[in-house]
Amino acid sequence: MKFRPTLAAFGLGILAAAAAMNASAQATDPATDGAADQTTPADLTAEEAAGETDALQGDAKRGEILAYTCHGCHGVANYKNAYPNYSVPKLGGQSAAYLANALKAYSSGERPHQTMHSQAASLSDQDRADIAAYFQSEKVKPNTQVVGTPPPATQTCVACHGADGAKTVLPEYPVLAGQYADYILHALQDYKSGKRKNPIMGGVIGGVKEAEFKALAQFFAQQPGLCGTEQIRKHGKCIDHE
Repeated sequence: MKFRPTLAAFGLGILAAAAAMNASAQATDPATDGAADQTTPADLTAEEAAGETDALQGDAKRGEILAYTCHGCHGVANYKNAYPNYSVPKLGGQSAAYLANALKAYSSGERPHQTMHSQAASLSDQDRADIAAYFQSEKVKPNTQVVGTPPPATQTCVACHGADGAKTVLPEYPVLAGQYADYILHALQDYKSGKRKNPIMGGVIGGVKEAEFKALAQFFAQQPGLCGTEQIRKHGKCIDHE
């Protein structure tokens, strides 16, 4: 994603804030001092990933402080990644487990994105859990009825993401409902090409034709669900669909 000029200074601020908080936490609780697990999310089974997430409870209050630079892109409606050009994703209401794993993947380089790598590389596991807890706030709830007619290809998606993209079978899977259509499209294309690596999605996407991606993306985008981080900052939750 591209950042406004002032965000470079903010980026230094988040690193300093994280370092200070980690130093304070380690001083009061030596048990928190340990090397981070270098296993990437793509190497984990769903059960292993769930166990890793359960080990850390996110502190949303602390996450609010650490996440303030994120609003410069994720809190601006329809803000675009520079190249390739696609909408910066909505994070409000997203699963905390998914967000924490995504930050870890950006940090390790498993998910390639230069700006996100620079933002995530210095974060500890606890930092990631705290930021994720803050953005999840009240996780998006599934709807009893879908908006529009599901395209045929959704049958490959609903088993994991739910009929409307808001009822995932595991917290490590992302909510799709309400996400920007062009972001979903870009993610599907990256999974198809192998640029974005995930053993489950890599297998699933092999059975979906690229010509069907746009209809899939538009269907899930029109469902009530995720919101931009500005709503989390102002209201503590997504309010678009109340």
